Amino acid sequence: MSRLLVVDDEKSICSTIEAALKVSGHEVEVADSGEMAITLMRRQVPDIVLTDLRMDGMSGLDLLNKTREHFPSASVVIMTAYGTIDTAVSAMKNGAYDYLVKPFTPEQLDHLIERIQEYRRLKDENHKLKDTVDVLIEPSAIVTSNPKMQKLLDTARKVAVTDSTILVTGESGTGKTLLAKMMHDESIRNKGPFAVVNCATLSENLLESELFGHIRGAFTGAVKDKLGRLQVADTGTVFLDEIGEISPNLQTKLLRFLQDREFEKVGDTKTIKVDVRIIAATNKDLEREVREGRFREDLYFRLNVIELHMPSLRQRPEDLVALSDQLLARSFMAMGRKPRTLDDSAKRAIQSYGWPGNIRELKNALERAAILSAGDFVTLEDLPDRVLEHTSPQLMGDSPMAVTQSDVSLEDLEKKHIQHVLATTRTLEEAASVLGINLSTLWRKRRRYNLE
Repeated sequence: MSRLLVVDDEKSICSTIEAALKVSGHEVEVADSGEMAITLMRRQVPDIVLTDLRMDGMSGLDLLNKTREHFPSASVVIMTAYGTIDTAVSAMKNGAYDYLVKPFTPEQLDHLIERIQEYRRLKDENHKLKDTVDVLIEPSAIVTSNPKMQKLLDTARKVAVTDSTILVTGESGTGKTLLAKMMHDESIRNKGPFAVVNCATLSENLLESELFGHIRGAFTGAVKDKLGRLQVADTGTVFLDEIGEISPNLQTKLLRFLQDREFEKVGDTKTIKVDVRIIAATNKDLEREVREGRFREDLYFRLNVIELHMPSLRQRPEDLVALSDQLLARSFMAMGRKPRTLDDSAKRAIQSYGWPGNIRELKNALERAAILSAGDFVTLEDLPDRVLEHTSPQLMGDSPMAVTQSDVSLEDLEKKHIQHVLATTRTLEEAASVLGINLSTLWRKRRRYNLE
């Protein structure tokens, strides 16, 4: 059920619409002028304002502007005659949610209200998600004492207050999403949504729908209207991760959006204009992609207004221990356990490993270590085998895992580790997840080491 305000200077129209809405279970108030509507909204702000375009005194456009200014939580729908559709479209560009052409049926009205309810639900979810993200990912979460990284953060804070499009480059797992979130938090858009779209995980059709939305019936399986991330994130920031993976067709559509800030939903001809900032990221060399014809040059220049390059974790060795302490603390807190720190041998092992997966790999390794740890410290035994394989016995020091090549083979270490994980997990699926391998690989290793 929604709370609606119907505004029309023809009382018979107000009464007809009011009756239809009440049949559908909605709470309805009516006003025969824009001035009366403002008075009613001062007492109680409705979810939806349904206003005629042309009225004596305050027009529907004037009411739209005042509603946007003083009651921004209300969604405004313009009712218009066929001959004034162009004006209604202009009203949408000024913030109206949609328009209805008179005469319209109760079914059309119900369908529009359902769309608005879905839109408002998604907006609420987005704001709740933003609150959650603000707790888990704070601007101070980027830990560094590395001079190059500190310089990058200084630059990021300077450009955050502008509204320029930003391209973040760097290897996978270096924290590009975290940097984008930090810039959103320090921008004038920080009260708006922060929407993340991973361009590498969706097919072309699904990605187009995710970005721009679609209408019911646009394609097989489109059983209801869907809002795209660009529309949901209006007034906020959209982060396009792995932008180098999008198809030529979507490159063209994204270019048009960056130029005009408008788009159409899949299957629709109605143009939607939104106000969002775009931050994109890639682990590819886009200049080379342009040279080799896989990425549009004009889109590259549109995206690359300001480029920020995230260094790999290998280039930030002085940050490893502090970053590990922070990630470990979060893992223990998420499990409701008292935080533990790395012992000296574990610290040395982490510092000697190359971390090809960067912060993402470090985070996963430490989450696993937090799960396995049982003592007062996180030890070598809690770290993944791949880290131990790159750690010399000399670096291990007095750790109980410290052995020479003649003491035990890597196979023996692996067998011992798998035994430990199998003993401390409930299912094979959970064990495979902790070990960082798939289930079929775990089956093979169990047979190999007679652990069945």
